[in-house]
Amino acid sequence: MGILNYLLILHLLWAALVFCQYEDYDFEDEYGGEPDQPPYYFNPNTQAEVPRFPFPVECAKECFCPPAFPLSMYCDHRKLKTIPNIPRHVQQLYLQNNNIEAVPAGPFTNATFIREINLSYNNIKFHMIDHGVFAKLSNLVQLHLQHNELEEFPFPLPSSLERLLLGFNKISRLPGNAVEGLPNMTMLDLCNNLLDDSVFKEKPFSNMKNLTQLNLCNNKLETMPPDLPPSLQHLSLENNSISHIPENYFNRLPQIIALRMSHNTLQNIPHNTFNLPNLLELHLGHNKIKQVFYIPRSLQHLYIEDNEIENINVTVMCPTLDPLNIKQLTYIRVDQNKLTSPISTYAFFCFPLIRTIYYGEQNVPGSSPSRLRTPVFRRFLTPEEFQEAEDNHETLNQETEDDHEAEDSYFHPYYH
Repeated sequence: MGILNYLLILHLLWAALVFCQYEDYDFEDEYGGEPDQPPYYFNPNTQAEVPRFPFPVECAKECFCPPAFPLSMYCDHRKLKTIPNIPRHVQQLYLQNNNIEAVPAGPFTNATFIREINLSYNNIKFHMIDHGVFAKLSNLVQLHLQHNELEEFPFPLPSSLERLLLGFNKISRLPGNAVEGLPNMTMLDLCNNLLDDSVFKEKPFSNMKNLTQLNLCNNKLETMPPDLPPSLQHLSLENNSISHIPENYFNRLPQIIALRMSHNTLQNIPHNTFNLPNLLELHLGHNKIKQVFYIPRSLQHLYIEDNEIENINVTVMCPTLDPLNIKQLTYIRVDQNKLTSPISTYAFFCFPLIRTIYYGEQNVPGSSPSRLRTPVFRRFLTPEEFQEAEDNHETLNQETEDDHEAEDSYFHPYYH
């Protein structure tokens, strides 16, 4: 008997053991609600080089410079209307939650070492930013301008910039030269603006060779953004009006790890659309999808809630069994669809690592919202898996209240 046949027999015996485990366990009453999902955090690591200065260092009288963080100046939540003069040694400047309307060049004259500026939650408008004020900061790595009154992209910017947060503004266009000269940009957040498909005519993102995270959620897009760089790993397109994903669209984006497209108008998805080698997380909830699609081996979390799916065809999701390359899917959310019966038990052969299927309520035509036999299906955990789940739950419970109140409709743009 060939080695492949021997391996196949072992795999089938093991799968049968898993299947029996599912069949023997009663999930009826133990789990009654939707399992909480932690927010997604994207955490690039950047080490700041600390220049040597004589201490104690100076600090603007309007601000606070803690001795424990001598390179940081805290001017946030102080009802400031203007930016104070920034001492030469400052690397991190925090000006969020003030009443600042303008960004003049004067206060930044000596700020040659500054690496991070947070000007979020102010009243800044594009025409009130002195031309080139940011471009002159040759060490600037991270710039926060979300929750302001910007009508345009705040260019020019320094080539050193790696992370730019512009969410919750009024930006409606991206001039062709807006993102030129930004070879180090890894993360760009443009969620909650007024962007439509016209912004892609000049291919603004095509030359951003190091871009790994792009947030375009809560805009006015109707089509998939073209000419995105192949370096992209995290793409957020929720809360737009996208109705179609072109066939082979993701062929040029092989490094995608997480894709969020919930709250669009997607209907028919080509079978192999998401056949990506690195895809771990896929959000397609709150669309108009009627049929399931192929699930790549790497995918771990699938969200297809609030669609129009009547039947989940497992053979479409998993056309063949490969005992040497088992599917990694562990979590599926399928509530608010039109299912009348649970997913076929064949799914446990195709996806032997599944831990949770959240059925919730279903919107069956001609009846009020109904539940299947169990709203939540969970696999019987080993002691080691149970302890891991408990540890993860404890970590989740330690999140701050601010974390829970933060907008979770797109990839969280903050770093820990």
